Amino acid sequence: MCKFNPKNKGKRFDPCIKNLIKYLKSISVPTVSCCCGHGKYPMTIVIWDRYVEGAVEILTQTKIPRKRRYYKKDKQGYYYIPEVI
Repeated sequence: MCKFNPKNKGKRFDPCIKNLIKYLKSISVPTVSCCCGHGKYPMTIVIWDRYVEGAVEILTQTKIPRKRRYYKKDKQGYYYIPEVI
């Protein structure tokens, strides 16, 4: 897991899971959002599942009832998915 940086300069995903996301893309898994958790929260990877017609966090198989803004931000600036915690 990588160190938390509140000013990520526009990076779309955490560097420590870059290879995992590339692999998912290579096998046509539609990843829409991800976060390593930075040691505070669990790692999460959100995909769009066409069978359930919605977003699913694949590591816990949790369906997320929102179509966007999957992550919430805590007071320290860390992002997390409330349904996974």
